[in-house]
Parts: sequence; structure tokens; C-alpha cells
Amino acid sequence: MLAAVTCCGFSHAFSPTIQERRRERCLTAKYNDFQQMILKGGQGRLSALGPCGRCKSAWTKGGLAVKKTRMPVHSVYAASVETNEPIVRKDVEASAGRLGVLDVDPDLGPHADHLYYRFEQYRTKKELIEKYEGSLEEFSEGYKKFGFIRENGAVVYREWVPSAREAQLVGDFNGWNGSNHRMEKNEFGVWSVRIPDKDGKSAIPHSSKVKIRLMKDNGTWVDCIPAWIKWAIVDHTKFAAAYDGVYWDPPESERYVFKNPRPPAPVAPRIYEAHVGMSSAEPRVASYREFADNVLPRIKANNYNTIQLMAVMEHAYYGCFGYHVTNFFAVSSRSGTPDDLKYLIDKAHGLGIRVLMDCVHSHASTNTLDGLNGFDLAPGRIGSYFHDGARGYHSLWDSRLFNYGAWEVQRFLLSNLRWWLEEYQFDGFRFDGVTSMLYHHHGLNMGFSGHYHEYFSPATDIEATVYMMLANELVHKLLPGATMIAEDVSGMPTLGRPVSEGGIGFDYRLAMAIPDKWIQYMKERKDEDWQMGDIMYTLLNRRYTEKCVGYAESHDQSLVGDKTFAFFLMDKEMYFGMSALGPSSPIVDRGVALHKMIHFITFALGGEGYLNFMGNEFGHPEWIDFPREGNNWSFERCRRRWDLCDAEHLRYKYMNRFDQLMNELDEKFNVLSSRKQYTSCVNEADKMIVFEKADLVFVFNFHPYKSYEGYKVGCELPGKYRVALDSDSAESGGFSRVDHNVDHFTSPEGIPGVPHTNFNNRPHSFMVLAPCRSCQVYYKVPEPELGPAATLLEQTTVNGDGEANEDSNTSIEEVYDALVLTSDGDEESSSL
Repeated sequence: MLAAVTCCGFSHAFSPTIQERRRERCLTAKYNDFQQMILKGGQGRLSALGPCGRCKSAWTKGGLAVKKTRMPVHSVYAASVETNEPIVRKDVEASAGRLGVLDVDPDLGPHADHLYYRFEQYRTKKELIEKYEGSLEEFSEGYKKFGFIRENGAVVYREWVPSAREAQLVGDFNGWNGSNHRMEKNEFGVWSVRIPDKDGKSAIPHSSKVKIRLMKDNGTWVDCIPAWIKWAIVDHTKFAAAYDGVYWDPPESERYVFKNPRPPAPVAPRIYEAHVGMSSAEPRVASYREFADNVLPRIKANNYNTIQLMAVMEHAYYGCFGYHVTNFFAVSSRSGTPDDLKYLIDKAHGLGIRVLMDCVHSHASTNTLDGLNGFDLAPGRIGSYFHDGARGYHSLWDSRLFNYGAWEVQRFLLSNLRWWLEEYQFDGFRFDGVTSMLYHHHGLNMGFSGHYHEYFSPATDIEATVYMMLANELVHKLLPGATMIAEDVSGMPTLGRPVSEGGIGFDYRLAMAIPDKWIQYMKERKDEDWQMGDIMYTLLNRRYTEKCVGYAESHDQSLVGDKTFAFFLMDKEMYFGMSALGPSSPIVDRGVALHKMIHFITFALGGEGYLNFMGNEFGHPEWIDFPREGNNWSFERCRRRWDLCDAEHLRYKYMNRFDQLMNELDEKFNVLSSRKQYTSCVNEADKMIVFEKADLVFVFNFHPYKSYEGYKVGCELPGKYRVALDSDSAESGGFSRVDHNVDHFTSPEGIPGVPHTNFNNRPHSFMVLAPCRSCQVYYKVPEPELGPAATLLEQTTVNGDGEANEDSNTSIEEVYDALVLTSDGDEESSSL
């Protein structure tokens, strides 16, 4: 049985014995052993927490700015070189002669043929679209041609169903008798019918039910919801009732008009992942408007700048969390109408919050009565949205898989993205199930070792990859500031590089190994066995130039059968031990402290963006369990207990307050987006981690009972430091062991410019109090502006004998005169 460990963003399969041996050897090494090479002049330092025994890659430790070069060893991975130069992602345009991704990552060279082939397939597909459709943008306006369209005093309905023998439009408007509304088929398999207006009004009333009736080869008829339907509803009083399509075309006077412009793209996304339906404190399905009025203010108060909405596309089964989509253009009707969702997004924009949609283009529901699968009338014949046979079915998810190479499937999916961007003003997408799309094996029973041949081989689904390239190009053309995030567990190289240089084009990928690591620690290890090097290894382990969104908790981990982090840490104590009116139990003290530390160190180091699932910011108890037969269709654990967070007498408020302060820190200091990063201390015995980011010094003490007074921490910049954030503060539920009024002055360490003579390779240091199970952040206090005398003195270079250097234009006498003149003046005084 092989165990998977991650390295350089990938998963390596080792036996448990080998894995533990390699980890132990690396993690018990002294800190000085981590510094493996000093480059010329001390301007760059190769840094690692130890090599991976299989691939010889380095465990990135971070640095002032992380820049990767390639080692002269048989390796497909990059080590980390720390330099003082800021890193800016530069898009290297793909030319006819060379792909830009090959310049970004030279180790892709052996797989250049695959990458060239992939890029050529993308370019060919795009050229065909431009030839026959005008442009990619025009191609993505399928919703203006398919479905229900108003044209010249009539409603025209078009549907692509090449496998149907006959087709009729039925609905409330014709008493569900389609004999007078038979449809005609063109050479491309598109059926159409024109229904003229009556007395100047649409023959199909707004908000009336409609379906398409199709004849199979065997002569039987089936009713399907139109593929491009904009809304679908169901009678919730009937068990297992099928959905009906709804003709949605409100009068101009009733249509929602957006009032607020889109907020600009943030420097770094702080994402609040939310499920509207389960956002009520009451055991029921919440509405879009309730979310907008009640939850959005909470998100704003906690300083998030982005929302990621789950379960927006219509899905017949509520318990699927929105991932078995039945109607791709329709808003989930459980929470309201299309206008209700627009109200939510508009209000978010008014608060300066961007809105992303959880986009499910990786698969579709197998439902035939109310899903897209109903159009697959003749399996094995051309003309379905899905592949035939095993290739068109995901065995683990019990869902259908798209035929991404088909022309009309591409039109449908690309138009779907544009519809949500333009009709609802979404600001981007989180693509679900990208690993399933990337490979023919869908990642099932795969342990990715990290070798590049696993990513660039016949197992790679080029058609799906080309679709994602087209999708990313389209979205970024339509909305240059859009945010595109990929959910991929394989670590596919180039996933986060621009299409223009041969990449797949996403802006971010989810750092999916991090929540798994925290769960492993909470389930399997005692506090004293937590390994600081292993934690850092997981947090910093990602591909260079491909940005990540870090997160501590996944919504999947809190589904029934598992627990939220807070419940893992405190369990039954959360039922009766959360009172803030008296002393708390050791279990609660530990749980609250580690909850804050886990989320914060993930926030600080886990990626260039951060994500939190709704309710986890205040330590939501228990787990998520959607209504189902097994729980007697109960909503009890399919809601968010905001009342716990709001209760002044309960300790949930402390975790929520710390979440606010954590996001506020990034707002002030740009922690997430900073490329200035250096880890100076990873001490297994002390359970201490110290690092710098964005000119801040972060101090984490994971020791369960040892506090350290006068603990020396290294830093780059000299000066005076004060506390910027403290998990042990009273307002965040701590014990106030750190005095925030104390000034911490730095002392020089070693020889300037010679890192190995410094303290932990840092030229300066200062002393701190590091209480057990707590973390503090220190900021450098800005120095007062220099007066004219001090400015003159700073401009004067003085040698060791107190004489001005020959190349100095200012003499000591001039400085003295300036000091005398300044001290004699009434407006300004100066002292040395």
C-alpha cells in the first residue's frame, strides 16, 4: 500500500516506511543544515528544508522573494533561490518558434512535443471558430440564438437534438398539446419553431411552464426541459417530483437593473465561500435576498473582498451540494428568482465585494427527466452533449461527462460562462473538478508522483484541456479583471500560466493539500508530535509562477461523517463549555487557540489568496448534513448558527474577531500578495516557527505548554517593532500575556552582508515573549521624518576617524553649522 506525500505541488507515492524515514531524516535536521548553498556575494541563497529522496527536489523554505532556478541534477523540479528582487509574473507570449511556458519552466523541454500539440489544437479550434462563427466572443453568444428568443413579433425556440426523429414544443401556453407546435430540423441537427405573438403579446406568457417533446428512434416520446432554459421550478409538496422549465421573459418595467459597478480586482482575493441555501440560522432553505440582507454585512464586517457562491446552477438533488447540475443556464429556484440573485450580486458590488461562481463544467447530472442527460436519446450516435460508453460516465460521481471536442458542446459551455458574466455580473469562476477534466482516468486510483510524464501523456484529455484554454481566454477577454480558479489535485504544470504562452490560463489553483494535512494532524497526532518542518513543507509546497488560493478547511471535510475543525478540536465541549462568563476548560482553551493558529498560518503562507467556508470563521460546531432519507429529511445540520457567533456570552465571538483582524492585517500590509518572504526559524524542539513577510515578523509557538520569554527572532530591517496582531489578545479570546505597549528594538547580528555570520541568516534581531499555543505579528514602526540637519548628516559619509570621505560633497563643519542654526530656530529643533 503506497502513501502519498506532496513535493513541489505534486503527490509522491512512497511506502509508509520510506515516507516516515525520509521525513524524519529531514525534519530532525538542525536549522543550519537547511541552508544548502550560498551564492556569490550573498545576493541569493538556495534554500530548502531538505530534498525529496525520489525526485531530488527542494522543499521550498521561502525567502525575501522566491525565485526558482534549475539544479544541475537529474530532476524535474525547481529549487528556491532567495533574492532581494521582487518577483513579477511576466507573461511570455507563445510565438511560432517557441512556447513561453518552456522559458518559464525549462524542465518542460522533454515534453515540448505534447505542449506544442496541445497549443496547436487550441489554435486550430480557435481559427475554426473565427472562420465559421466570426470570433470566439460571437461563438459564446449562443443564448442569443438557442433557447427562447424574441424575434420580430414572435418567440422563436431552437434546440440542438440531432438524434431526435421529431420534436414539439409543449407547455401551459398550448395545454401541453404540441400538435400545433411541431418543430423543424436543419442540416446541423437544430430544431426550431416560431410562435407569433397574439394581440401584441407573447403567446407564451412570462413565468409559464414549458418543455420540449422529443421522439426517439423507437417511436416513443419523452419530455425534456429545454437545455438553454433560464429558470426551472418543482412542486416541493410532491415527493421526487420532476422539475419543469419556465419561460422567463419579464416585461422591461419589471426587469432588475443593476445599480452598482463591479469592484476592481483586489491585489489578493480573500474569499468567503458560501452556500446560499444553508445560510439561514433556521432549519430551512434561505433565499438570495435573505443572504444579501443578512449575510453580506457579516462578510463585509470580516473584511473579505470576494464571495464564492456554491450551488447557483439548478440541481434537482439538494444534497449534491450543487455539483450534479441539471439546468446550466438556470438559477437554482430553491432560493428565489433570477432577479433575486441579481439583487444579491448587486448588493455585494455595492459593498465593494466581488462575486465568483462555483462553475461545474466537469460533469452533469444523470437525470433524464429534468437534466441535460435527457437529450441523449440514442447513445452511440453522434449528437449528444456527452461521450458515449465508459468515457461519458464518471463511475465515482455517478454523472455524465461532456464531449468537449464537439462543436455545439463548446458553444453551449462557453456561452454558459458568458451568460453568467453578463446577465448576472459575476466576476469570475471557480472551476470544479478540473482533475477529472484533465485526464481520461479522471484522477481515479491515481497517486501522482510528480514526474512530468504523468501530466503529458496519452492519458491527458487534450479536448478538455483545449476547452479550458478557450474558456479562460474568453472570460479574460470579456472581463480583463476576472478571477479564474482551478480545483486540481494533480498539480498539472502550466495550469496557472496564461494561454498566450501555452498555459491553460487559470489565475489561481486551490492549494488542496493543506486542509488534508491539518485533518491528518488533528486525527492522528498528539500536540507534542506536531512537526514544524512538515507543516512548513505543506504550506510552502507549490509551483513557482502559478498562484494558489490557500485554505485551512474544506467544505467537503465538514460533510456528514466528518466534522468542522472546531468540532475536531473541542468536540462535545462545544455543547456546554463555550461560555465566556467564566473560566473555560483546557479542551476549549486548546481548541480556540489552535483554531486561530491553524487558520492564520495557512492565511499567511498557504497561497497568494485565501478562502474560508461560511461559518468556519467563528468555529461552527458539528458538521453539514443535507436533508435526506437517512436523517428524516431534516435541515437541522444544514444551516449556519449565526446566533452562536452573535452571542456575547459565548466564545465563538473570539474566533470570529480574530478572523476579522486577520483579514484586516492583509488589508493594511498586503500580506497575501507580498513576495518578500523569509523563514528564519523552524525549531522542532521549541515548536517555534518564525518568518518574515511584507516587512512583518510572524512568530508562532505551537508548543502545548512551554512559553518563551526573551526569545530571539531574526529580521531584515533594523528599527523599532510593535505588535500588529496577537492571537493571545483578550479581544480574540486569549490570555493577554503579550504587552502590546512594549517597544522591541533590534540589535545588529554578525557582519553586514555576510548572512552565515548573522542570527538565523538575518542581519538583525529582537527579543519577544512567545506564549504557548499563540502567534504574534510584529510591524516595524515608521521612523520620524528627518529634519534638515539630520538629512545633511545622513548625506555625509564619515569614515572611522570621524573625517568626511573625499567623495562627500558635505563637510562635517557644514553639518555642525546646520545643527547650530536649527537649534537656534523657533520652528524646529534637533538633537544627536
